[in-house]
Amino acid sequence: MTRDFTPDLQRIRLFFTQPHGCSYLPGKEATTAFVDPASDIGQELYSQLTRMGFRRSGRYYYQPRCQFCAACVSARIPVAEFHPNRQQRRCLQRNADLTVIVKTRIDTDEHYPLYEQYINERHEDGDMFPPSREQYLDFLGNGIGITRFVEFRHRGELLGCAVLDELEDGFSAIYTYYRPDAGKRSLGTLAVLTQVNEARARGLPYVYLGFWIKNCAKMAYKIRFQPLELLIGGRWVRSGSGR
Repeated sequence: MTRDFTPDLQRIRLFFTQPHGCSYLPGKEATTAFVDPASDIGQELYSQLTRMGFRRSGRYYYQPRCQFCAACVSARIPVAEFHPNRQQRRCLQRNADLTVIVKTRIDTDEHYPLYEQYINERHEDGDMFPPSREQYLDFLGNGIGITRFVEFRHRGELLGCAVLDELEDGFSAIYTYYRPDAGKRSLGTLAVLTQVNEARARGLPYVYLGFWIKNCAKMAYKIRFQPLELLIGGRWVRSGSGR
């Protein structure tokens, strides 16, 4: 099924999947809209789509368009107003011994085993299981030249990586993977805090976190980054932590 879709000055086509089981909420049915893969997507259009609630997964730009559910809510952090809470400050202190490096390219032979271990031990019930090198490259590849890889290293050893896209008005947090046995470091939290700090240093106003789903434990953590803005009814609105 296809429909025309017009974001501001651009005209693109959307393809809609058939209803299928939701990977986030058991018992729910999902429908996903994908931008026509033949569309010419540059940073400007990608940024515009992100402001409208789309996400990138590999070569595809998508948005949930479920008929009976609106649980997936796009979330972003307004960088200038964000201040880490006590728990997040402790996370930064706990990881002060790490070296953080932002790269445009990575050594896949070094990174893939870490990604594979992360998926196998943390997300064996997810859409990306079982992992493969081909799937890894397709999912996280540097498609239009704006993908950045934030490496977290301890004495040279790779502990984790946050993958992000640099948009016109911020970063889009694509994915983070890390050593499962480094749980005490809270590297997922560190990845978000690092992206906020990097965006602030570059004068970018937002870090887009993807979808917040209140009743999904894997997504609920995003509400801990305050203030947070949610895309509701086509408008970005401020959310309190108790929403």
